[in-house]
Formats: sequence, C-alpha cells, structure tokens
Amino acid sequence: MIACLLLFLYPAWEQLYYVALLGLFALIGWGQVRVGRVGVSRPELALLFCDLALLTFVNVVPNPFGSSHLPVAMQFHFGNFIYFFVILSGATLAYSWRTVIAIGTWTSALWIAGMVWVWWQPDRDPALTARIMAATAGDHRLFELISPSSIVFGARIQEIVVFMIVAVTLAVAVRRGNDLLIRHAAVERERGNLARYFSPNVVDELSRNDEPLKQVRTQDVAVLFVDIVGFTAFADARTPEEVVRTLREFHALMEREVFRHSGTLDKYLGDGLMATFGTPFTGTDDAGNALRCAQAMMVAADRWNGERKAAGQVPIRVSFGLHYGPVVLGDIGLTCLEFAVIGSTVNAASRLESLTRALGCALVASDDLVRRARAEPGSVDAIFRPLTAQAPQAIRGLEHPIAIWTQQRVAES
Repeated sequence: MIACLLLFLYPAWEQLYYVALLGLFALIGWGQVRVGRVGVSRPELALLFCDLALLTFVNVVPNPFGSSHLPVAMQFHFGNFIYFFVILSGATLAYSWRTVIAIGTWTSALWIAGMVWVWWQPDRDPALTARIMAATAGDHRLFELISPSSIVFGARIQEIVVFMIVAVTLAVAVRRGNDLLIRHAAVERERGNLARYFSPNVVDELSRNDEPLKQVRTQDVAVLFVDIVGFTAFADARTPEEVVRTLREFHALMEREVFRHSGTLDKYLGDGLMATFGTPFTGTDDAGNALRCAQAMMVAADRWNGERKAAGQVPIRVSFGLHYGPVVLGDIGLTCLEFAVIGSTVNAASRLESLTRALGCALVASDDLVRRARAEPGSVDAIFRPLTAQAPQAIRGLEHPIAIWTQQRVAES
C-alpha cells in the first residue's frame, strides 16, 4: 500500500529507489515470520530493530538517485516520521507490551542518532542559507522553520515525545488485552473441564451463571452406577498396558452415552463410574434419561464385546444400578474443590448395582426410578418392556425393603 501511495503522490522514476527499499522491508517481514515463536524470540526482536534502522536510513539519508541536491536536513521537512507508527502498530500484534516499549525506545534512539548524523553534515548550499537568513531579517525562529538546512530540533523532539506517549499507551492497552486473552483462555479451559463432566447443554447453562455449583441444596436426582464384573481377575491376568487400554475404551463408551442422554459424569470409580441425571439442574426427564442411558450403555457394551470377540479378546460383563430420590449436592473441600452428590440415594444405587451379581442380571433399577420415569412427559413404553418386576429387596442403608426391576443383558434378552 505504501509503495502504491508513493508512486501516486510522487510519480517520478527516482521513487523506484524507495519501492526497492520497501522490498527489503518485505524481506525482513518474511524473516520475522520464519523465526517468530511464542514467548521471547531474540531473532525476531533483532529483525524488528532492522526494520527501524532501515526506516531511519530511508528517512534521514537522501535519495542517491534524486535530481535535486538539497541540504541533508531537508529530509526532516518531508514529514516521513509518521511511517514509524506503521511498525509500532504492527508490534501490538505480538501481544507483548515489552515489544511495544522496545519499539518506542529504539525508534527514539535511532531518530536522535539520525539527527546527530545530519547535524554533522556540511551545508551543501551555503549561499541559499545566507539568502534565507537575509529574507527572514534575522528571525531565527522563522529561519529554523523554512530553511532547508535546519533540522528543526523542536519538531524532532516533539515527534519523539509524541511517539513515546503513543507507544506507552499502546503498551498499556496490549498488556490489558493480553490479560483479557489469558482470562478468556482460562474461561475456555474451565469450560473444557466442565465439558468433561457435564453434557453440552449443561455446560452452556453453567457458563451463563455465576458460581451455581457452590449453592449447597437438596433435590431429586437419578443416580446410575456402572461397573465391570470380575475386573480384578481380568486385570491380574493381563499387562498394565492392556488393562489401561481396556478401561479407556470402556470409559469412552460409557461417557459418550452419559452426555448423549443429558447426564453428568460424577466420577470414575476404578473400573466403573457414577453418573447423575438432574444435576446441577433438574429436568423433566431425569429418571427416563437415566434408564435410557443404562440401556444404551448395554447396547454399546454388547457391540464392543462383539468387536473384542472378533479380535480374539475376552468379552467384558457390565452391570448397572439405578435409583431415584433426594440427594445433597454442592462443592466440598477447601482448596481442592469437588462438586459432590451425596446421600442415601447414591448409596442405594451403588447397592443395587452390586445386587446384579446375586440376581444374575445386568441391570437393577428401583421402583422409585421406574415410577418416576413412567410419569415423565418423555416416557415411552419401549424402555420399560425389557424390565421385569422383582420382589422387594432389603438394601443396606435403607430402613425398608424396596421394590426393584431387573433387565437381562442384551445378548440374553
């Protein structure tokens, strides 16, 4: 853009000299792209200094191909100092206030050095200087302003001071912008951490509220426990790498279904996990979502076992326990906080999952959960057909036996 501007304002062959020098600026910019990196990059800073040094040279040293032979100080009368602001504005893109301050400091030093160099140069046209002095009748201030041999030190100092003011202001703005960028990155990281536990719709809701997890409260929630049957014996017969790989595959399958059914991944429990539905905000289909999630997990586990059999691996048996009732939820801990869901409902769901071994089934759901799921608006008969009513069972931690429903494994049903 500057090359086109120069040719438009000064349509002369001698301007090609400056266009060629702009090619050097482009070459330095290419070098900055090659060596630039996050953090302190000394080669990049060195190239920035080369930019400033080259621009100082262009502004101070006359065009050797120019037709006029004006005094060297005449270079200061063209007002080309404004081009330093182009480099200064580009420095803000580094998101480093130190770089912006460095540009301001280096520019000031180079501009002073340029003034000293010009001051040392001899007057190319002393006769012209004498005529201008005579024309101004000894008015030194007017002479300094119009004489081509005058550096006009006051104007040069003003340029430096204004440039430093702008540089410091931009540095403050860059530092504030960088702080905001870091805070935004922290917010996105926190949002990513939330996405590891909550479904996407819950993450969106949490991001719009101020600290909703710190509100300790009691509400009705559906709790789902998932566990691998006989995993201890399975792990003892295999290498640690194979055990971890199997757990990662299993957890990935189960986690996907939790989020797909608007659930919250409360925690991993070794070879199992605990999920809740209705946390941190209750919904209209929490119990039904929990039941649908468990059944979808059974289908996913069955498909996974088919792949394992095809690969010559031992199939994995998975069991599920579901219960619905009141829980206490909120942050616990002092420095290391955890969003906790506690209460007898959680303990009962864990006991129901353990009950699958004695009953020889894959899933045990409390009658409280099934009745709640039937009453929800999104209830469909299809999710209840695989269930079989069983006699009430005594659950440790509960005062009275509770009615339960069971479901056989997909391959057996």
